Amino acid sequence: MELLEAYRSLWSNRSLPATENEAEEVLIDAIRRDLLDEMTHPRLRKSPYEKFSLAIKRIASSSLDAKQQYELVRLYVQQLENLPSR
Repeated sequence: MELLEAYRSLWSNRSLPATENEAEEVLIDAIRRDLLDEMTHPRLRKSPYEKFSLAIKRIASSSLDAKQQYELVRLYVQQLENLPSR
């Protein structure tokens, strides 16, 4: 739940309701949707690599502690690697 709260603090326009048991699943799904740029009109979507780069910059420049930053970056890398090849 702590990482989900950290993610919410970086992307304040995303409510992402979740119970304690669902927190990790909701966070992973949010990261996957972010990498696929699903909240943007299809003609304006950026590539997963562009979205990854933007997310890493946002995480690195945040006021989150180093452990939270590391864990979020780790999840982003994991989800980027799990995306189907295009």
